[in-house]
Amino acid sequence: MASEFDIIRRYFTRPVKRALLGVGDDCALIAPEPDTLLALSTDMLVEGRHFLAGADAVKLGHKSLAVNLSDLAAMGAAPRYATLALSLPDADETWLAQFTRGVFKLADTFDVELVGGDITRGPRNISITVLGAVPPELALRRDGAKVGDEVWLSGCTGDAALALAHLNAQVRLTDAALAHCLARLHTPVPCIALGLALRGLASSAIDVSDGLVADLGHIGERSGVALELRYAALPRSRAIQACADERLAQECLLAGGDDYELVFTASPDARGRVASVAADLGLALTRIGAVSAGEPGLVSVRDTDGELMALERKGFDHFR
Repeated sequence: MASEFDIIRRYFTRPVKRALLGVGDDCALIAPEPDTLLALSTDMLVEGRHFLAGADAVKLGHKSLAVNLSDLAAMGAAPRYATLALSLPDADETWLAQFTRGVFKLADTFDVELVGGDITRGPRNISITVLGAVPPELALRRDGAKVGDEVWLSGCTGDAALALAHLNAQVRLTDAALAHCLARLHTPVPCIALGLALRGLASSAIDVSDGLVADLGHIGERSGVALELRYAALPRSRAIQACADERLAQECLLAGGDDYELVFTASPDARGRVASVAADLGLALTRIGAVSAGEPGLVSVRDTDGELMALERKGFDHFR
C-alpha cells in the first residue's frame, strides 16, 4: 500500500510556473504581485453531507475546486494558487488517480497551481483553499449595493436543486433534463471571465451557492439595503420550465443551492455595459430586480400581479 508521502509525490506534486516553491516543503513560497490584493477562500466538502459515498471521483475533483474558484469569480479575482487538505479512509490509488484528474483538468483550465496541502486517514473530507489576485480598487465586494441599483443574474438558477429533487424521488425528470441538471450539480463551471469583466462595473456581487434569495440577502446585509425580485423575470432552463410541480420549481429557482452563477448589482446607467459584457462572453445576463431602501438584508419577491410571494425557504444552511 502506498504511504502518505508516496501519494503526495505520485498524485499531487507537479512543477510550478508562477510560485517560487510548491509541493514538497513545509510551506509554499509565493512572491506577492505588485499593486494587487490577495483574495483567499476556503471550502470544505464532506462525504455524506455534500456528496454521497461512491460519488464519481473525477467529477468530485472538479467540483471541489470549482466551488472555490466561484468565490474568486465573485470577488473579481484572477485565480493563482490552491492548497488541498484531504482526509481518506484508505489509500485507494484508483480513486486518487480519478480525483486528481478532475482537480487538475479544471486547474489547468484556469491556470491554477497546486502549491501545498495535507493528507491524512479518516472519513472522506476535501478542503481546498484558493488564492487569487485583484487590483485593490477593482475588487468586487458585497457591501457596495446602492438604492436604485439593478440586480442581474448570470445563467439561471434551480437546475442543481432539481437534480437533487430527482435523486430524492421528489420529481421524475426526463433523461435529457436529468443529464443537464446532473451536469449542473456535479460539474459546475465557475464564472471567472464574468467576474473579471465586472470589475469597475458591478457595485456588489456574490456567487449563488446556497440559494438566490439567501445569497442576495448577504449583499443586502453588508450593503445596508433591501432587494426586490420579479419572479416572472427569473430566467428558467428547459428542465425547470418542464417541471410539473410548480411549487418545487419555485423553490429550486429561489432557494436551491449549488448553482455557482453570479448575482450582482449595477447602476441603471450601466445597462449598456452589462449588455456588452454578455455579448462579449456569450453569456445570458438577466435583470431580475432592484435595490431599495428597507430592512437591511430583506429580499422580497413579487409575482406577476405585483403581489408579495410567501417564501417557505430562502436557501441552504448547514445548521438549520
